[in-house]
This record gives sequence, C-alpha cells and structure tokens, in this order.
Amino acid sequence: MASAGEKALHAAIKKGSFDPVYFFFGDDDFLKDARVKEVIEAAIDPATRDFNLEIRRGNEIDPEALDSLLSTPPMLAERRVVVVREVDKLKKDARKLLDAYLKRPAADTVLLLVAPAGAKADKPLADRSVAVEFAPLTADRVLKWITYHAGTVLERPITADAATLLIEAVGTDLAQLAVELEKLASYSVHEIDEAAVTAVVGVRRGESVGALLDAVAARDVGAALGLIPGVLQQPKTSAVSIVMNLTTQTLALAYGVAARDSGTSPRAMFNEYMGLLKETGAFPGRPWGEAVNAWARHTERWTAPMLDVALHDLLTADAALKETRLSSDEQLLTSLILALCGAGASRRAA
Repeated sequence: MASAGEKALHAAIKKGSFDPVYFFFGDDDFLKDARVKEVIEAAIDPATRDFNLEIRRGNEIDPEALDSLLSTPPMLAERRVVVVREVDKLKKDARKLLDAYLKRPAADTVLLLVAPAGAKADKPLADRSVAVEFAPLTADRVLKWITYHAGTVLERPITADAATLLIEAVGTDLAQLAVELEKLASYSVHEIDEAAVTAVVGVRRGESVGALLDAVAARDVGAALGLIPGVLQQPKTSAVSIVMNLTTQTLALAYGVAARDSGTSPRAMFNEYMGLLKETGAFPGRPWGEAVNAWARHTERWTAPMLDVALHDLLTADAALKETRLSSDEQLLTSLILALCGAGASRRAA
C-alpha cells in the first residue's frame, strides 16, 4: 500500500502543484531517480528548464553555493527546481544553512532532497518536508509496476501472462526490468505479449524458473530434471539463484505444513501463504499469486521431517556451489532435485 508521502507526491505530479520541499529516502534508488525525473518534467516547462533547474551533490556544496541555489528566483517561470542528491553528505555549515531554510522555504522553489540507499534516518528533514520513502517493491507490486511502466511510460501495454513470464526471467530488479521493457516496447507493435518475451528475453512458458519450482513442489522429479538445462541458460538465472528460490519455497512449505498440522484447512491455506509473503516481503522467484497457488496445491505432498531434510540438502548444495569443485552447476542441481523430490528425502526423514 502506498504511504501518505507517496500519495501526496503522486497527486502533486498529476496536478502540477507542489510543496516547497520533498525528502526522498529509502533503499530503492531506481524509484527515487524515476520520481525525481517526473517532478522535473511536471514542475518546469522544457523551454525554461536550462534556467530553472539545478542538480548538485551534497558533498560538492559549500554554504555559499547552497545559499545561492536556494535564494535565486525563477527566470521567466513561476518556479524553479533544486535537486540535492546525497543530502546526507552535506558538510556541517551547509546543513545548518539548510535547516534554517526549511523553517521558511521559498514558495517559488521546489527543493528535492535525496538520500541514497543505506543512509541513516534523518528525522529533522522528514519532519520539515513531504517525506517519501522508496522501499524495494514486493513481488506483487513489481507486477503492477511493470504494467504501469509498459503501458503508461512506454505506451506499450503488456499482457498479464507476459509480465509474469518477464518476472520469472529477470527477477524483481527494477533497473533490469526497465531495460528489458525498453527492448520489448521497441520490438512490439501494439502490445507486449508472451511471444515477445520469448523472442527478446529468451524464456518460454513451461520452461521457466517458476515451472521448475512447481515441479519440485509437486515432487515430480522427471519434470524437474527435464527443466534444469533450459532454465540454467536463461538470463539472470544461475544455480545459486535457483537454490535461493528453492530455499524460499521450502521454508514456505514448512510454514504451510505447520499450519496444516495445527488444524488449518486446505481451503484456508492460500490465505496463510499470502499472509506469510506480506509479512516477510520475500521474493519466491515468480509473482506471489502464482507461488501461493502452487504451494497451497502441493502442501499435502510434504511432511515436516521431509522438509527438515530438504533444508539440510539445500544448505549443502549452496555451500558446494560457492566452493571450488569438479561437478558442474547442472550436475549439482540434478543431485539436489533428486534428493528433494525422490525417495531419498522420504527415507531419510523416516
């Protein structure tokens, strides 16, 4: 759900009516940069942008320069925009001047203060501005972002199936998704569909990480083994990332089995899993709805002892992938999936 700051910023961009100061913070720098560009485009006419836009970094600004930036009136326009990136790097004297300015900010200047990912919380700035936090999007919000970015920004609508397939191939990194969407928009004439994702990104329905995860959840060893070579050839996919996704799925199944053994009905399992993802924000290797449907469908195939063994096998595989070894990634994944899906896990659990 969007925060109050996000809603206020969205309304300001839509109406072209801005508060004097905004403070952007949080761990998703891609979204911050995108919103900075949107504010600039909405707040300043391109014809006067050269005169009314200043973008600086905090460590490059001394008090005199900052005073000049904040006191200069707009030229041939109703307002100007000043962007201070890495505001946390302002030196003491410059920060003191900024704090004084924030008590009575100029009405004809839109000041964007941008803190980088990992910066410490800055309550004084948040209290004297419209504070907007940019946290990494959860998997379900990434799906909505893809739809918005493709249809509104790139003006190439994307089908739901194509968006799901794209997440499975690329993951939830917005910068990488934006690159792939640019390619897809150039390739597609009207809308971006599954065929376009297959042609441009190189992933096919039924041959994705999601399909491999489904096969393991169903303990269908033949299907899972058949998918390994193709999945390993996909962009942004490696044996390590597959093991991470399998670990997330196994932990989720363990949660579901515990809920089942405590009396949760099969019909309520979908909500149990969805609540888990909302609480943890975990990325299961595909959109939340697709993952949750698979887990709820296959919970009955697992027991708590089997899942304990599976987690041990996953830990062993993860360590092996990070060490010098003779086995290939495909060989290690094959051994792992045989252990997860096959009789070995059941026998050892017993």
